[in-house]
Amino acid sequence: MTTLRQLGSSDLHVFPLALGGNVFGWTADREQSFAVLDAYAAAGGNFVDTADVYSSWVPGNAGGESERIIGEWLAARGNRAEVVVATKVGAHPQYTGLAASTIKAGAEESLRRLGTDYIDLYYTHFDDPSVPVEEIIGALDLLVKEGKVRAIAASNLSAERLAESLAFSEREGLARYVALQPHYNLVSRDTYEGPLAETAARFGLAAAPYYALASGFLTGKYRPGAEVDSARAEGAGKHLSTERGRRVLAALDGIAETRGVEIATVALAWLAAQPTVVAPIASARTVEQLPALIAVAELRLTEGELDALTAASA
Repeated sequence: MTTLRQLGSSDLHVFPLALGGNVFGWTADREQSFAVLDAYAAAGGNFVDTADVYSSWVPGNAGGESERIIGEWLAARGNRAEVVVATKVGAHPQYTGLAASTIKAGAEESLRRLGTDYIDLYYTHFDDPSVPVEEIIGALDLLVKEGKVRAIAASNLSAERLAESLAFSEREGLARYVALQPHYNLVSRDTYEGPLAETAARFGLAAAPYYALASGFLTGKYRPGAEVDSARAEGAGKHLSTERGRRVLAALDGIAETRGVEIATVALAWLAAQPTVVAPIASARTVEQLPALIAVAELRLTEGELDALTAASA
């Protein structure tokens, strides 16, 4: 049985791989999404990540499709208490930005779509520099006091704004961020490593990195001359043209072969071993894609293997 990990200073305990819900209602329909969620839960997974904006970019979608599917699945399975549901506010076409009124209205809509009376982990999706941190934290704290949110977190936030937010929470005795969702993986290290990761470590925040597999590039399916049928092929394929991308793939290939595991599992295991990282986020469109992701819970890389990957991705 996989040991759950504590999420920062919160009372939330999560599986070491968060299941990304960005594909639900996009490249995975309701039936496929239910199958993936069922398989993830059956493997011991309990941490599902979504956002109110998923998947408004799809023609005919308005946003909230992923939340609605997850809500219907929770209702159908009767397992709400066993699942840590994370969602986000600030990027939905009708609820853009982080004004207090937007956060309040966005949360109510997310609760309605999820069919629940509380959100376990509520992220600000993107920073809104036009709104003072005092207003943002105040609105989030109110949701916590009302019992609508258990813990708060931030995605796409600078080290400066994070430190400012944490200091305000501390000073006023308000809810404080317990987690961060940065863009972080073996071929994209610059956004998180440095001041942001240092601030997270200093204040005991947990990181749940998104794009953990670089839009699929770190699964190893993107190779010179290979045609990949994926909505994210263009984003993932760009890493093939860089020396760093090719070095990382070569290092992953070697370790995966030695350990008898999938390349994706090795890439996630490197991420999971980094300071502050509690649960990388990865999504699966089909049940067949899940085992390589779930396996990160059991794979511990050696210091030598970690060092080799870190050097290759420098």
